[in-house]
Amino acid sequence: MLEIFKSKKRYKEELILDMNNVPKHIAIIMDGNGRWAKKRNLPRSMGHKAGVETIRKIVKESKRLGVKYLTLYAFSTENWKRPKEEVNALMKLLVLYLKKEVDELNKNGVKINVLGDIEKFPTECKVNLERAMEITSKNVDINLNLALNYGGRDELVRAVKFIIKDLEEAKIKTENINEELISNYIYTKGMPDPDLIIRPSGEQRISNFLLWQCAYSEFWYSDIAWPDFNEDDLQKAILDYQNRDRRFGGIK
Repeated sequence: MLEIFKSKKRYKEELILDMNNVPKHIAIIMDGNGRWAKKRNLPRSMGHKAGVETIRKIVKESKRLGVKYLTLYAFSTENWKRPKEEVNALMKLLVLYLKKEVDELNKNGVKINVLGDIEKFPTECKVNLERAMEITSKNVDINLNLALNYGGRDELVRAVKFIIKDLEEAKIKTENINEELISNYIYTKGMPDPDLIIRPSGEQRISNFLLWQCAYSEFWYSDIAWPDFNEDDLQKAILDYQNRDRRFGGIK
């Protein structure tokens, strides 16, 4: 008998989720903060601040629904091109979020992981990220992957370099290189590929996100800006996912 979850919130129709078919891994491109702020005649930093509040709600709801991996695209390798004051504001928000939330996340069984190269980040950011990962390292309820200074192409270039290095040191053989081996050289090593990738704000592109991992991901787009994205929207995305026929290139 299917276990179901019913919701009557924003939507007039009743959402019925099959709790035996909740995506194991959901990835979200958190888009629309700047446009949300502009629409309200606010500085872009206020949009990012509002977006942090959404993170809190979505992490909590994801855990409640049984999602095991939640990956959030927080800062891309291309985001360094933004104005310096906006980049600085994002770094400060990251530190504030970690300081404010890490104990609560730890108490709720959330394990924090970082996908990306954070060496370019300010020292305070790196220290707080490392502290958060250490504090939550033994948690198993849900993995919260923060994609920071992350780019899909950069991830693949990094993987190729490590593979070449291991070939030169005779740790692996050329004939052993396959999809499984390559997956062991990327940031999500040991994690399942995302079942569902969500992008709010109306844009419909992948923006250099999880290029290797998204081969068979389902995509869900929404016009809702990230600061306005809530638990109902997450449930609606999952319901849509559950009504799709995933064949992975085969025939059912």
